[in-house]
Amino acid sequence: MPSTGSSTRSRLPRRVRIVDVAPRDGLQNEKAVVPTEVKVGLIDRLTDAGLPAIEATSFVSPKWVPQMADNAQVMAAIRRKPGVRYPVLTPNLKGFEAALAAGADEVAVFVAASETFSQKNINCSIGESLERARPVAVAAKARSVRVRGYISCVLDCPYEGEIAPSAVREVAAALHAMGCYEISLGDTIGTGTPGRTGRLIAAVADAVPVDALAGHFHDTYGQAIANVYAAMEAGVATFDSSVSGLGGCPYAKGATGNVATEDLLYLLEGLHIETGVDMTRLRIAGRYICEFLGRQPASRVARALDARQPLPATT
Repeated sequence: MPSTGSSTRSRLPRRVRIVDVAPRDGLQNEKAVVPTEVKVGLIDRLTDAGLPAIEATSFVSPKWVPQMADNAQVMAAIRRKPGVRYPVLTPNLKGFEAALAAGADEVAVFVAASETFSQKNINCSIGESLERARPVAVAAKARSVRVRGYISCVLDCPYEGEIAPSAVREVAAALHAMGCYEISLGDTIGTGTPGRTGRLIAAVADAVPVDALAGHFHDTYGQAIANVYAAMEAGVATFDSSVSGLGGCPYAKGATGNVATEDLLYLLEGLHIETGVDMTRLRIAGRYICEFLGRQPASRVARALDARQPLPATT
């Protein structure tokens, strides 16, 4: 008798939490300034789509990321929905204090698993980046603010090549020990494959509970969805994605955006995994930002559904 696949299905989560990072990770490298009202419109539409978490902005120096210079204005204008998280990126204590003043109730710190990438991206070593994050974690705990940790280059680095899972495990353990409730493992340049992803999760789960891990897969080589599946098989039930596949990595030639939220949702719906996200409203959010940027969505699912089931003319 052919296999029904029930044994494989039983290993997958019943519900997945999707963190849409388009308003921050997706837009931060856009050359043209995206007006505050457009960012707010995107976040509000993602809220309407049922996303449980939307990365709203980052509190970094405008000198380094001018696209996020309106961070406080964005936080003041978004229409917050009870139960929805709007995390913001905070590289240091100064950024944390600014985020807190703007009403943030969840922040994120970031480090890399590659020494070279860390130096070129944030001008410090991995150890130094962890020391920068530590005061943020301490201050956040004192203010009852949740802290999420990001790790870049968990599979490959554009400068060093393949990254050892043990190196990622050490960084993840340090972030978890300082109080990060969740650690997002980022395949920053999108070179990962399912086998390597599974081995990475297994290695990191030796030091950090698997239910405190999230996947953040870019789709440069078309492997992001396959990597999501491999991570789910390994026990991960939270994934970062970007509506319409917005984003990229300025340090890696050819790197594309994060896995498109529409593509991720299509996979999860096909597996009968609950998310609470509505595909039509998600497509509306994607069309809204793509029309402003003057481009087609990178999401294959969005393009296919647009051809088969066009959205209404007005939203």
